[in-house]
Amino acid sequence: MEHLLFWMIPVSSLLALLLAWYFYRQMMKESEGTPVMQKIASHVRQGAMSYLKQQYKIVGLVFLALVVLFSVMAYGFNLQNSWVPIAFLTGGFFSGLSGFLGMKTATYASARTANAARNSLNKGLRVAFRSGAVMGLVVVGLGLFDISFWYLLLDAFIPADIYAPTAKLCMITTTMLTFGMGASTQALFARVGGGIYTKAADVGADLVGKVEAGIPEDDPRNPATIADNVGDNVGDVAGMGADLYESYCGSILATSALGAAAFMAGGDVDMQFKAVIAPMLIAAVGILLSILGIFSVRTKEDAGMKELLNSLSVGTNLSSALIVVATFLILWALQIDNWLNISFAVVIGLLVGIIIGRSTEYYTSQSYRPTQLLAESGKTGPATVIISGIGLGMVSTTIPVIAVVIGIILSYWLASGFDFANVSMGLYGIGIAAVGMLSTLGITLATDAYGPIADNAGGNAEMSGLGEAVRKRTDALDSLGNTTAATGKGFAIGSAALTGLALLASYIEEIRIGLTRLGETVLAMPNGDTLAIHDASFTDFMTYYDVTLMNPKVLSGMFIGSMMAFLFCGLTMNAVGRAAAHMVEEVRRQFREIKGILSGEAEPDYARCVQISTKGAQREMVFPSLLAIVAPIATGLVFGVPGVIGLLVGGLSAGFVLAIFMANSGGAWDNAKKYIEEGNFGGKGGEVHRATVVGDTVGDPFKDTSGPSLNILIKLMSMVAIVMAGLTVSWSLF
Repeated sequence: MEHLLFWMIPVSSLLALLLAWYFYRQMMKESEGTPVMQKIASHVRQGAMSYLKQQYKIVGLVFLALVVLFSVMAYGFNLQNSWVPIAFLTGGFFSGLSGFLGMKTATYASARTANAARNSLNKGLRVAFRSGAVMGLVVVGLGLFDISFWYLLLDAFIPADIYAPTAKLCMITTTMLTFGMGASTQALFARVGGGIYTKAADVGADLVGKVEAGIPEDDPRNPATIADNVGDNVGDVAGMGADLYESYCGSILATSALGAAAFMAGGDVDMQFKAVIAPMLIAAVGILLSILGIFSVRTKEDAGMKELLNSLSVGTNLSSALIVVATFLILWALQIDNWLNISFAVVIGLLVGIIIGRSTEYYTSQSYRPTQLLAESGKTGPATVIISGIGLGMVSTTIPVIAVVIGIILSYWLASGFDFANVSMGLYGIGIAAVGMLSTLGITLATDAYGPIADNAGGNAEMSGLGEAVRKRTDALDSLGNTTAATGKGFAIGSAALTGLALLASYIEEIRIGLTRLGETVLAMPNGDTLAIHDASFTDFMTYYDVTLMNPKVLSGMFIGSMMAFLFCGLTMNAVGRAAAHMVEEVRRQFREIKGILSGEAEPDYARCVQISTKGAQREMVFPSLLAIVAPIATGLVFGVPGVIGLLVGGLSAGFVLAIFMANSGGAWDNAKKYIEEGNFGGKGGEVHRATVVGDTVGDPFKDTSGPSLNILIKLMSMVAIVMAGLTVSWSLF
C-alpha cells in the first residue's frame, strides 16, 4: 500500500509544474499595455536577466570548488558517500532554476498587472497573484521532483545489506540531505546578492530622488528607478524562490532522515519506510490543496486593505484547513506507530506558522496600531522614527519566539508518546511540524511573490503616466504586497527554526554513518561500557561526545554561532551601505550634469545605475556567503563534534530572533511611509513623510537583505556540518 502511495509524490510534483506552465501561458496572453509600458518592462527584464547571468557565473565557480572538495573527500579519503558531489550539484541547480523561472515570470507580469489594473482592481489582483503562483508551484514542484528522483535513484543503487537491514534508508536520507546543502548554498548567494542589489538601488532612489529632489517614488526622472525595479525581481523573487526551495526541501529531507533514525534500532524496515515517506506525502497533498486555494483568490472592485488581505487569507486558510484533514488520513493509511499524535504534531506546525504570519501582519501592516504609531512618530523627525521602529521590531519577536517554543514542546511531547525520554520520536515530531508549516508553500509563496510583481506594476504605472485612478489601484496592490512579503519572510524564518532543530538531530545521524564508514563498530562510553554504533540512540551519542553545557567546546561553539548571526548581518548591512553610496553619488551626478532631467526634457542614464548595482552586488556577496560555509568546517576541525553542535545551537537561537526583529522593523518602516502617503499626518511631501522615508531607507536592508538571509545562514551551517561530518570525526584537533 505505502509503496503505491509513494508515486503520489512525483505525480503531484509534475502536476504543480504543469499548472505553473498553464498560469504562465495565461499571463502571457494578457496585454502588456502601451508602447511606453512595454519599453519600461523591457528595461527591467533585460537588467534582471543580465544580473542573474553574472551571479550564476560567480556561484558556478564556488560550486565547482566545492564539488572538487567533496570529490576528494569521497573518493580520496572515504569520508563521504560517492553520490554527494552529484547530489550537491542538483540541489544548487534546481534552487537556481526555481528563482530564475519565478523571476522571468515576474518581469513579464508587472506591466500586464498595471495594464489589468486599468480595467479593475480584481483583474489586477488576479494577474499579479496567479503570476506569483507560478513561483510557488515551481518551487514545490521542482522540490518534490528532485526529492523523489533522488530517493528512487539511491534506492536502486545502494545495496540492501549495507551495515545492517535498517541502515539502507538511513544512508539514502542522509545522502539526500547533501542536495539540501547545494540548495542552501545557491539560496544564500541569491538572497545576499539580490538583497544588496535591490537595496543599493532603493536607497539611492529614495535618498536623492524623494528626499533631496522631492520627486515621487518611481518617477521616470529618477536615474535609479529602473535599477530599483530590477532589484525587486532579483532580490524578492529570484532570491526568495531559491530561499524557500531550500527551506521546503530541507524540512522534508531532515524529517525523513529523522524517521529513518527513529525506527532504526527496532529493525522494522517497513515502519522505517513509512516514517521516511510520510513528510513527502504530506507535502504532495499540500501541493494539491495549494492549487485549490490559488483558484479561490478574488476580490471586489472597491476593496480596502483589510478586504484585500481577506481575499488572500481565504486561499491560504482553505488550504491549511484541508491539509489538517489530509494529514490524519495519510498517517492513518500508513499506520505509522503513534500516528494520531504525529498527526497532531503536523497541526501544531501549521498553527505556529499561522500565528507567526498573523503576528507579522499585526506589527507590519498599516491597518494596525503599531505601524500607525510608528508613522505618527515622524512628527518629531527621522530620529524618533528610527528609535520607534527598532523598538517595534524588538517587541515583535515575543509572539513568534513563544509560538515556536510552544510548538517545539508540544510536537516533541505528542510524537514521543508523552515520554520526553523517547528522543528519536520526539525529534521526528519537531521535524514533521516543520513540514506541516511548509506543506501549503505553493499558495504561501504565491502571496509572497505577488508582492514584488505588484510593486513593479505600480512603478510601471507611475513611469508610464497612467493616471491617478490606475495608480490608486496599483498602490493598493503594492501596499498589500508589502504586508504579504513581510508575512512570507516571517513564515520562512519560523520554518527555519523548526527545520534547524531537525537538521541538528540529523547531524547526529550523519556522525553515526561517518564513524561506520571509518570502520568503527562500537562506542566506548565514559562509564566503561561499549555500545554498538547501530544500536546507539541520540542520547548515547550526546553522552559519548560529552555534549553538555559544562563542556567548554560546546560553550565556545555557542558563542561563535551567536556571533555568526551578528557578523553576517553586519557584513551584509555594510555591503548595502557601500553599494548604496555609489548609487547616491551617481544619481546626484546625473541630476547635476545631465541638463533637463528634472524638467522631463532629457532621459536619465538608467543603464549606468543598473551597472553600479550589479557590480556592487557581485563584489559584496562573496565573503559573507563563503563565511557561512567556512565557519562549520573550521569549528569542527578545532573543537570537534561538541563545538559544531554548540555552533548550530548558538546560530539557530540568535539568528532566529535577530531575523524576526530585522524583518518586522523593516516591514513596519516601509508601511509607515505608505500610511503617510495615503494622506495621513500631512501626506506626501511633508516633514512627517520625509522622516518616514528615512526610516524606510534604513529598513530596506533590514527586511530585504540581512533579515531574510539569516534563515538561510541557519540552515546552511547545519547542512555544511552534516556534509562535513566525516571530516569532523576523523580530523578534529581537540
